[in-house]
Amino acid sequence: MQVLYMLESKIQGTSNSLLTKEFDKTRNLFVFLVNLIHQIALYAEVEAQQRASKNLPNSADLSVNIKIAGNSIVWQTLDSEGYKKALEVVKPQQWIEGDLVKNLFRQLTESNDYKIYISEENRDKSKEKEILKFIFGTIILGSENAVDYIDEHFTNWEDEGDMMIGFILNYIQKPNSIDFLDLVGDEKLKFANDLLQTAIDKKTIAEDIIKPKLKNWDPERIAVIDMILLRLGVCELVYFDTIPTKVTINEYIDLAKEYSTEQSGQFVNGILDSIHKELVANGKIQKVSHKDK
Repeated sequence: MQVLYMLESKIQGTSNSLLTKEFDKTRNLFVFLVNLIHQIALYAEVEAQQRASKNLPNSADLSVNIKIAGNSIVWQTLDSEGYKKALEVVKPQQWIEGDLVKNLFRQLTESNDYKIYISEENRDKSKEKEILKFIFGTIILGSENAVDYIDEHFTNWEDEGDMMIGFILNYIQKPNSIDFLDLVGDEKLKFANDLLQTAIDKKTIAEDIIKPKLKNWDPERIAVIDMILLRLGVCELVYFDTIPTKVTINEYIDLAKEYSTEQSGQFVNGILDSIHKELVANGKIQKVSHKDK
């Protein structure tokens, strides 16, 4: 949707290059968030060194607990070749500025969850995961300043924040399963490219199907995003035989509600539903393993 909008707006670039840039934004945001979690954990050693190097350190300065800096999940990731490569490509440190890490670490050390974590000498794997979830879900996402900081540096945060939460939780749960440079995977990337190219190649055909359904609508008042969503929806209905029609229609209704006007959800619903019924009546929709009634 975003790439088609950019193409309609005459933004320079090919469809494939623009789509790749969008996926790169997703990858960059994810690697930044993982790195931020790591930096907060590792800051325990920085804090310990700074306090120990005071002119007159007291006993508390000399006994800062650095257990979190040795978190097994963090070091498992830091030692992985895939993550090292991601750091080289993405360079997430470029987005970490000022006292961001220090302030978040200080908030962490004041929490009861952290105090309980460092009070236990063993490194129970479940506890190692839980403290990282706490750092992300409570310390980072619970900080208005941190969320504003992320939003300021990553234009895709508002759109992809919920998805990122899922990605991060999956990473913490199964760190070895993550491909940091290819979050989407070949199958989803192929689908995205296929759908985008189909929407471009079949634009005239899709619009010829859509336009007769717009008789009761003022063309000047139809949002550009709505027309793009209708094109994508028609392409899925006609050319993607493994996607159930209900899934297609519901997905584009949700997208219209999220990204377009207040009336867009109802508008897209009505038009796609009408198109679907007509295509079925004319035998132009053939779905594989299709259970729609």
